[in-house]
Amino acid sequence: MRRFLLAMTVALLGFVFTMVSAEAQGYRVQPGDVLQVEVLEDPDLSRQALVLPDGRIAFPLIGTLPVAGRTLDQINAALAAALEPNFAVRPSVFTSLASLRPDAEEELDPTITIYVLGEVPTPGPRQVPPGTHVLQLFSDMGGFTRFAATRRVQLRRFDPSGGQEHVFNIDYRALERGSPFSGPVILREGDVILVPERRLFE
Repeated sequence: MRRFLLAMTVALLGFVFTMVSAEAQGYRVQPGDVLQVEVLEDPDLSRQALVLPDGRIAFPLIGTLPVAGRTLDQINAALAAALEPNFAVRPSVFTSLASLRPDAEEELDPTITIYVLGEVPTPGPRQVPPGTHVLQLFSDMGGFTRFAATRRVQLRRFDPSGGQEHVFNIDYRALERGSPFSGPVILREGDVILVPERRLFE
């Protein structure tokens, strides 16, 4: 029974920490992060460890271990290998991110800022994920007001290399029907979407 419970615990911890690792996919630990380390075979070793400015953590039976620049899976392997001489077999080590340094959230959930003006329900700056399609933006912002000239939407993009602003006219209704559009449809940082007011009889 004890072996069964141990196996179930290992499986459960493995699932939980795999999910945590998946959420931080691509993230590499940096100084200032705090790691939660669990050693299944010896719960007394389980603890939180601050990543020091030199990129190392202090851990019992090991001393210090470099972790900066490594993924959670890599840290798991390094900790297990360093602890192995103290156990009959290599221990089961699971590492998660207890907390991140303040500027790390942008790395895990990057966004760009675009600006929406004119006849829309909520004009102003908006944070959207990189790669957002202009149609996705219109859907996210709730469409247009009843006064919007949807055939004359403008995408205004500043080119810092040339110091010029490029204006692309978008017929939203045509784009919605799947008609080809020669201009950009994937938004970039700093893009401005301008939805003008409808003219009389437009």
